[in-house]
This record gives sequence, C-alpha cells and structure tokens, in this order.
Amino acid sequence: MAAEEKFTALNRELHKYLLDHGHNGDPLLAELAQETSKLGPIAGMQIAAEQGTLMGILVRAISARNAIEIGTFTGYSAICVARALPADGHLLCCDINQQWTTIARRYWERAGLSSKITLKLAPALETLSALPLDYVLDFSFIDADKVNYRNYYEECLKRTRPNGLILIDNVLWGASVIDPKNQTEDTKAIRALNDLIAHDQRVDAVMIPVSDGLTIVRKK
Repeated sequence: MAAEEKFTALNRELHKYLLDHGHNGDPLLAELAQETSKLGPIAGMQIAAEQGTLMGILVRAISARNAIEIGTFTGYSAICVARALPADGHLLCCDINQQWTTIARRYWERAGLSSKITLKLAPALETLSALPLDYVLDFSFIDADKVNYRNYYEECLKRTRPNGLILIDNVLWGASVIDPKNQTEDTKAIRALNDLIAHDQRVDAVMIPVSDGLTIVRKK
C-alpha cells in the first residue's frame, strides 16, 4: 500500500470500536452530552468524545498551565481541557451565549473545575485583543464562528509560547472544503485558514480526521 493511500475509512461499527478502545466513557461528560442533545440540531456543535480525550492528553503532554478556548457552547471541551491542567492552571473560555454557557457553568461546578475556569461573555475578538501581548498561552482551542478563524488564529499564535499548541476544529467542514460548489463565507474562511497553515513557516501542523477534522499546530 502506497503511503498516500494508507488510511482506513470509518463506518459506524468501526467508529464504535474506536470509541470502545479509547478512554472515552466518562459518566459526567456522557450526561452533559445527553443534556446537550436536547437542544436539537445545534447540539452538533459539541465536540466528539474521542476529540475531548485527545485534547486532554495533549494538554497534559505539554504540561500546559494557561489555556484559552474560543467557543465554549455547553462546556464539554472546557471540562476536557481544565481537568488536564494542574491545580493552579487556568482556562479562559470565550463565548457570547448565556443559555448554553449556563449549562456549562453547572457542569463545571459538578466537575469541581469552576476555580480553574474564567468565562468571558463577549465577542471573542474583543476578549483576545484585550489580552496583553505578554499573556502567555500554552494551549488554545478554536471552535467558534468560522469567518473569524484567521483572526482567532493570529491572536492566539502571537501569544503562544514556543512548543505551545493551537487546535482548530471543523477544518474539514463536513467535506465542504473540497466541494468547489460550496462558496459560503464559512467554508471560504475555513479553506483560507487551512491553506495559510499548510504554508505557515511559524509553525508545524498536522490535520487529522478526528470528528469533523482537527488541525494541531505547534508554534516553533
């Protein structure tokens, strides 16, 4: 098998096998996912269980202490990140939706993580721009409005320490990134950032087919 053809397409059965053979069975997160599902189709914004597990592993692997999340929704990814931070670690969560983040706050409290998390209910670019340039980030997760992805990336990157990580969600966008007929603003914004990162000499990066596509960026 040629290296460029070395991949395994997932079906539902194989995806279940994947989930069953990773540490993806956290009861509190499962309860949060169930409650989030009651919001209807918008619940699709929640990250997948295996993505949350991966994020926690990465946070621990780089000994992150200071993290930021752009787009919090009902708090699933924040729990995965905050749990992996040390006792004196801190996660800044950026969102604009009071309803969704009220659910998040409730689960953060139950998880014993409230002291590690600060939630800013404001446009994320305002929150990011207000951070001093010497505010050092070890880990960032970008999962908010797509038209601002490039702006979020640049604001996080200039504050990220060498060997710090930035994770960007939805980079495959349901396969729309390779559909020339799809010219929505969201799709074009994701394509533009994907193309930028692929040639960005400031970083090392890999795009992996976890959930809806996840790019992992390491600042040089």
